[in-house]
Amino acid sequence: MFDEIMQKFEDSPGQQDVIRLLLERGFSVNEDGRVVSGGIEIPNTGIAREANVDRRVVNATTDAILDDDDLRRIFRNISSVPSLLDLAPVLDLHAVTVTVRAADESGIVSTVTSAIADHGISIRQVLSEDPEFTDEPKLYVITDEELPGDLINEIRRLAFVRTIELA
Repeated sequence: MFDEIMQKFEDSPGQQDVIRLLLERGFSVNEDGRVVSGGIEIPNTGIAREANVDRRVVNATTDAILDDDDLRRIFRNISSVPSLLDLAPVLDLHAVTVTVRAADESGIVSTVTSAIADHGISIRQVLSEDPEFTDEPKLYVITDEELPGDLINEIRRLAFVRTIELA
C-alpha cells in the first residue's frame, strides 16, 4: 500500500515527503484540503517546515489527495493513536523496541506479548508499525516494570527478532 501511494507522487520527492509525514503522524486531509488532526487544523506552513518543503508543495499534495478517489478515502479517514512511548520515562514505565527480520510474518506481536505476560509483567501499550507504511517496522511494548535479563534473552533468541532495545 505504501509503495502504491508513493508511486502516485514519484515525480515529486517533496510531495512524497509530505505524504510520508501525513502517514507517520496520522494526519488527515479534510474536504477543504486542509491537514487536520481530528478537528484541529494544522497550518500548511507548519507541515511544510516539518517536511522541509515549501508550503505550495503541501497545497499541491493535498489537492492531489482530494483529486484521487483512493487517496481521498485513505487520507479522509486516517487518524493518530496516542503513544506512551515518549512518555514512558516520565511515567516510570519501560519501553521495549523489537526490530524484526520479516515484519509480515504472522504471530510476532502475540509471541512477544505472550512471553512478557508469562513473566507476570503488565503491558500498558503495544504499538506495531505497519510494514506497508514504513521501511523498517518496529514493535514497541510499554510495560509497568523492567524486563528481567532472562526474558530479554528469551525475546532476543526468537527467530524473527533482529534487535531488541530497552528504554
